[in-house]
Amino acid sequence: MRNYEVIFIVHPDLDENALSGIVDRVKSWITDAGGAIDKVDIWGRRRLAYAIRKQREGQYVFLQAQMAPAFGAELDRNLRFLEPVIRYSITAV
Repeated sequence: MRNYEVIFIVHPDLDENALSGIVDRVKSWITDAGGAIDKVDIWGRRRLAYAIRKQREGQYVFLQAQMAPAFGAELDRNLRFLEPVIRYSITAV
């Protein structure tokens, strides 16, 4: 198990319930693969440096997790196809 930081930006128009549903979905992907969530920090709505998909703002979410290195590619694919996620970054710490 390695330590990872996962940061993703969610569409700004989603309400609090939809945002928590997306965070729970990402957390369940990690825990179902045998990983563990160390910290979840919702940074809230922030202005983007440049427009992404015609959006100037986004809701930022930060996760610290432990997961197998092989699961990184699957998490990358899952986040890519999760439509409300504008951008994401998975970094080994």
